[in-house]
Amino acid sequence: MMNYTRATTIDAVKDLTVEELDFLYDEEANSVGMLLAHFAAVEKAYQIETFENRDLTDEELSLLLPALDLGSLGREQFKGKTVDYYLQELSKVRNTTIERFRSLPDEWLYQQSPFWHDRPANNFFKWFHVFEDELSHRGQIRIIKKMIKRKF
Repeated sequence: MMNYTRATTIDAVKDLTVEELDFLYDEEANSVGMLLAHFAAVEKAYQIETFENRDLTDEELSLLLPALDLGSLGREQFKGKTVDYYLQELSKVRNTTIERFRSLPDEWLYQQSPFWHDRPANNFFKWFHVFEDELSHRGQIRIIKKMIKRKF
């Protein structure tokens, strides 16, 4: 499911120019580039949370925060980059995820730990959230692409 989601995301963005990746329909908007960076950052954060069973360090959080929050820091940091830059980042993070999944027993998916608001969740749900987030934002990417066509 994660790989299918990623394949459809790649298909949606693979031909975008830097100008299209950086397009903001208003000063508070997310760009497609920001959303692609967000996908990689979310996945990296969940790698740490689930594979290493710990919270992010302050250093990790400061590196990932611009992409996790999708705010003004993201608008500053994620511009002027090519689609290849984003696709390489996504691939690098995903390769680590797949390697780690292969090294874990299936039972690991069902291990529970406190999650949002200290409610229990298993690793299966946590990783479902990773690609569910990508699916939701991919819908946003498709809307942004329609706005781009109207503008250009």
